Amino acid sequence: MRSSRFTRRAAGALAVAAAGGATFAALVAADPSHSPVLSHVPSANQRAAGYSPASRLSPELQQLTWAQGSTALENPDGIVTHYGYENDTPSADNPALPQMLPTPANPTEAKKNEPDKNTYLVFKRGLAGGDPGYDYGTHFLFQGHEAGTPGLITRINLDADAAHRVTLLATKDSAGKPLATIDGSTWDPFAHRLLFTTESASAPTYAATADYPSTVEDVSGALGRGGYEGIQDDSEGNLWIVEDIGGPNKHGTPARQPNSFVYRYVPRHPGDLHNGRLEALQVLNGAGQPITFESQAALQAPDQVLVHSYGHELDTRWVTVHDTATDGSAPFNANVAAKAAHATPFKRPENGLFRPGSGFREFFFDETGDTNATSPEDGDPNTGAGGAGGWGVVQRLVQRSPSANTGKLTAFYVGNRAHTGLDNTAFLSRDKVTFVEDAGETLHQQRNALDSGFVFDVTTDYSNPARQPVRWLAEGRDASATLDAANGGFGKNDQDNEITGTHVSDGDPSAGGILGAKVPHLFHDGWRWFYTQQHGDNPTYEVVASPAF
Repeated sequence: MRSSRFTRRAAGALAVAAAGGATFAALVAADPSHSPVLSHVPSANQRAAGYSPASRLSPELQQLTWAQGSTALENPDGIVTHYGYENDTPSADNPALPQMLPTPANPTEAKKNEPDKNTYLVFKRGLAGGDPGYDYGTHFLFQGHEAGTPGLITRINLDADAAHRVTLLATKDSAGKPLATIDGSTWDPFAHRLLFTTESASAPTYAATADYPSTVEDVSGALGRGGYEGIQDDSEGNLWIVEDIGGPNKHGTPARQPNSFVYRYVPRHPGDLHNGRLEALQVLNGAGQPITFESQAALQAPDQVLVHSYGHELDTRWVTVHDTATDGSAPFNANVAAKAAHATPFKRPENGLFRPGSGFREFFFDETGDTNATSPEDGDPNTGAGGAGGWGVVQRLVQRSPSANTGKLTAFYVGNRAHTGLDNTAFLSRDKVTFVEDAGETLHQQRNALDSGFVFDVTTDYSNPARQPVRWLAEGRDASATLDAANGGFGKNDQDNEITGTHVSDGDPSAGGILGAKVPHLFHDGWRWFYTQQHGDNPTYEVVASPAF
């Protein structure tokens, strides 16, 4: 078939890059957890007006571009014409093309629709696309897009040629309503659906088929609506959802009151997205009392400091915020319901994952924090000590089973000025996990540094300030983002680049392939690593092993 030769060539090229020769194999073998041993990139890239530095990766790594904002969709629809751009501002030379950069005659840019979190899947029977006569292969990368009108879902066809590289799967739901903008995504093998979150309490949570055209259904009558971002399955069919909603400012300072919850959806049976119970995590203080939204209203509130400091193991339990059996199936505001149930809010958690090989008993999630160096809740700029989570924290939740009602929460890593705004995450092995920064424009300027990606060892005690994670990526800033940063995004676009959608998977769509079920063997046995550089040119990369190592 037409794509078979391409598939073999691409697979061969990636195999050479991923194998990296005997020396790289020795590097991997040196780490019993099957994680590559990565050298530390010594510093982040500087941020300066008009400066567009290249990204720098650990020398053991390289990256390949699979799609970028200017990649044309194989099946455009209205103004949705390109992978990372709407054609709301056509080029003066060709109205079918969006104006991707300002010109002296027209300083307006087209709207960038920001591809976000990645979900990699392998379907051995293949999937259809916009061209019924084309073989799209078996390897696919799915994304929702965080900006634009309408929202959209795309699929990068990793085995296809350039003309068929990106398929537009949907811009409307099954009721004909335009999609909201999308943030998080995952694959639910029990429901055989992609799940997409919208980071808005007024917008739906979606379930979508993987084939073309995708059927997209609003499932927020059971899962609710909130500032949902990260979403993950566990082995018992539950869905874990991490929310990112900024709270009110405290006393006119940049410190934000914790206002985001960690949820667990317990379906009536695995795969049921219409009947079930939504729960929220409740953390108890030393006196056994719930740590609530109200208890964290004051600056440096004692309960808030407790949650965001090393050395404390806090009891947790799940509280029900909505049950379709008693509360019905109308869409509901999960954030409001969680507050009413006295669940514990955090400082903008964004994503979470189960530690591979833990039997879904260890769940790590990050809190982005205040992303402002002047927050009075930051604590020590070098260690974060004495703060209330202003720099952000990585939390570890341990339970006897994924469905257990109680557990223990500890602060695994307390952020600091150089490691803050942690956002997306992926496990590279049993013990190594990457968290990447989305520190934001304000903090970039305050610390004169762009974002980075870090690798943490979950067996390390980071309360010792001499121990810090390895930087595998010092993100750069492409020329498009540099122009946006100099011009306020031209009124419609974001500015500095952001790292998002870091994702490691072997693409197994079965229940045995849920993230956390297997220990990743990165660059071997089909395990692949992707991320997207949001804003600017919006490229999506695959990280591969450098042949030099």
